[in-house]
Amino acid sequence: MGILDHLSDMFDCSSGRHYRRRYKKRRQLQTVEMRVKMDCEGCERKVRRSVEGMKGVTSTQVEPKQHKLTVVGYVDPDRVVARVAHRTGKKVELWPYVPYDVVAHPYAPGVYDKKAPAGYVRRAEDPHVYQLARASSTEVRYTTAFSDDNPAACAVM
Repeated sequence: MGILDHLSDMFDCSSGRHYRRRYKKRRQLQTVEMRVKMDCEGCERKVRRSVEGMKGVTSTQVEPKQHKLTVVGYVDPDRVVARVAHRTGKKVELWPYVPYDVVAHPYAPGVYDKKAPAGYVRRAEDPHVYQLARASSTEVRYTTAFSDDNPAACAVM
């Protein structure tokens, strides 16, 4: 909305006594990805129907093998998660995984997850929680003893 639209709405006399209209906050088009455990086609149908009638939803996509529900629309992510959890009675969480290529260290202890779908690892948002495991001084000593970069390295290799 431009400045001219704002000024014309502010000084519009056609609306009666109320010169200023209250504007609702416009919602952005969002893609909300959630993890919901689905075992059968009935679960899949139940999860899909829980969000299809929701105001602002434009499309839904269910991937039962990955236990993933994708909702696209002008919606609030927290409200969508709460509605799916209430309507289905299942545990629902925002999609906790990111593609393998996005993460710098995909096999770090806090990032790698055996339950993640193929090609995905767990999202690492807090660097203090998911710090890369540091090598102990013994490991460092043995790896540098046979390194080509170390001038005093063992020449047996």
